[in-house]
Amino acid sequence: MQFGYIQGGNLFPEPLSKEEEKNYLEQMAKGDTDARNILIERNLRLVAHVAKKYSTAKVEQDDLISIGTIGLIKGINSFNIEKNTRLSTYVARCIDNEILMYLRANKKLGAEVYLNEPIGKDKDDNVVTLQEVLENNERNIEDEVDIKMKIKLLYEKMKKVLKTREKTILELRFGLGGKKPKTQNEIANMMGISRSYVSRIETKAIGKLAKEIKE
Repeated sequence: MQFGYIQGGNLFPEPLSKEEEKNYLEQMAKGDTDARNILIERNLRLVAHVAKKYSTAKVEQDDLISIGTIGLIKGINSFNIEKNTRLSTYVARCIDNEILMYLRANKKLGAEVYLNEPIGKDKDDNVVTLQEVLENNERNIEDEVDIKMKIKLLYEKMKKVLKTREKTILELRFGLGGKKPKTQNEIANMMGISRSYVSRIETKAIGKLAKEIKE
């Protein structure tokens, strides 16, 4: 089941009524995954509402919505129907937290190259930082500089050629933005899709990037 939104038109599924929400929450508590997916899909409008608060951040709105959706999924997954808390209040907080974590992690990403940022590995498979390269005049730095330039190029190409979901999955898989890399199973659980679907999206996204870089 897909729970995307229509980009540009900002058309989201209608929210559930109180009665519908209560019914689906009860079904989800009994292990009904379809009920869980419906709760996620019908709360996407809330993701867009929360994401608007961060419109001044130097991040595209579609990216904020994509990250916020991960927070929504976490919120739905962890919601406890027995606690006296409204679902919308709880998941809005989860969406907020996910976007804030993303923005904090991405403060390091920009035009500036940080001295302690890993730029690749040397021929002995050791991680190399720019500071280490600059401090060691005897090191052959050509390979390391080439790696760094390729990493910067990769970020530019990702923004240009990948769809939001493709970009999000690659960021999660490879720990881009300072986050810990996640397995395909972890991403599948977060996004409410199958592991094989994550694999297909990942393969397709990598293929797009490889083709773009070759050209």
